[in-house]
Formats: sequence, C-alpha cells, structure tokens
Amino acid sequence: MRSMLLRSFGLLLAFAVATISATAQNYSATSAVENKPPPLSGKRFIGEKLTFEGKVSRLRISMAIADLVFTAAAGKNENELSIKTVATSKGTMLKLFRYSFLQEYESTVDLNTFRILTTTKHDVQKQRVRDSEAIFDYDAKRVTYVETDPKDSTRPPRRIASEITDTVNDMVSVIYALRMQEMAVGKRFEFAVSDSGLVYKVPVSIVKREQVSTPLGKLWCYRVEPDIFGPGRLIERKGKMVLWITEDARKLPVRSQVDTEYGKVDIRLKSAAGPT
Repeated sequence: MRSMLLRSFGLLLAFAVATISATAQNYSATSAVENKPPPLSGKRFIGEKLTFEGKVSRLRISMAIADLVFTAAAGKNENELSIKTVATSKGTMLKLFRYSFLQEYESTVDLNTFRILTTTKHDVQKQRVRDSEAIFDYDAKRVTYVETDPKDSTRPPRRIASEITDTVNDMVSVIYALRMQEMAVGKRFEFAVSDSGLVYKVPVSIVKREQVSTPLGKLWCYRVEPDIFGPGRLIERKGKMVLWITEDARKLPVRSQVDTEYGKVDIRLKSAAGPT
C-alpha cells in the first residue's frame, strides 16, 4: 500500500504521477504524428509551487495521510529546469499506524527537449533510509541508477541500467511534460517514464470534461486517465488512476484519484503559487 501510494504521488501532476514515460511520442486519437513541446516552453513553470493533501478512504472512513509539495525553479545551467518534490506523512498515518515516510526528489530537465537529465531521491521509511541517483545518457541511450544505504557503508550499492530512447521523463517531470501538450477530449498520448532504473510505457487518454471544486473555485477540467496498473505496467496490481487538469492556460493538476484493492487514494490541490 505504501509503495503504491508514493508512486501515485509521484504521478500526480501524478503526468507523472507523475508521473507524468517509454517514448516521448504523443498520439492523437486518429494519428501517430509526433508532437514535441516547443523549445524552452517549460520556462513557464519556473517559480511555480503546488501543494497537495493526500487522503485514503476505506470502509467509508477517510484519513489524511500525507502532504505533497512540487517546486519548480531555474536549474544550475541556463537551459535547465529543477523540480523538487517532497512527500511527507501526516495525520492518521502517524497517529494510528505509527508509520512515517519522507520522500525528496529532485528532477533536472533539459528545457530544449524537455527530457530528464538526472533524478536524485532521498527515501525514508521509518528507520529505513535510501539515497539514489539516476543519470540519463542519451548519447549512449542508457539510464544508470545507483541506490545506496547511507546508514550502512558496508552494504553494496544497488545498480540498474536500462536502454532509453531519445526522450524520457521521470515520474515527476512527466506530469509537467503532459501539461505542455495541446489537450482535447479524445486525444491520446504515450510517454516513456523511468523509475528506479527501469523504463515503462505509459499511455494517457483524455476522456471528457468535468467541473471540479478547487481552492481556486469550481473549474472546468480535463479528465485524464493514465494506464499505469497491470502486468508490465508501472504498478503491477489491479487499479485505476484518474487525474483532473484544468483546461485553462495553466493546465493545473487539481485532483488525482487512485482506486486499488486496498482502498481509494484521493489527492487534492491545497494551494497554487507562482506564474499565472
């Protein structure tokens, strides 16, 4: 349940969500014409901060379990975007289950191509701590993932390497990549998403328009359905994920809902600051 929950957080904008892929080609409902984002269009995210709250519902009981914050800023180099993500346990997760977690991601994206360059992660689950880095080498067409235990220097690093295509996203940057696309009911996209050194194909469908209550008022949104559950998918269990993205120019992810055999996870926007 915890792993599924954290991956759902990563895919929230989840598109992860993240999470937001295995090719960077985006497909309309009737064609397979590649639709790459315009150069440097990702600069519009610089200065944006999005805060969410996650709840789990089971047997008609809803429990607040985590906060999630996405912060986008200029990278160290001129044409890079840095996206920092922090997921922190709270509420019932701590009080009743005495279970705590902290996940800190930093995704560095090339603004010219909007493909992921590096992903670093600090993952704390109660007493368990793991640090990891994924480096994407597009010349060699390979992602190299290394995970270490900072509490045990004798534990050998875990290493995974996978083949990649010309454009790949991680579970956070893929959400921003989706927000850069022209959306319409009936459109379909497919992204290449790398998580922990592995690469997955993530088909995404825009199925309808719906009104959603948000802290910014009641807004018209696209109902987006990423296909992330099942054999060979990002989460190899039964389930379904829905993401609502506003149809205005900001394309804000305002809500995500994940249904699984363990219960329903509902992630909602609490506040949005930065570029308009």
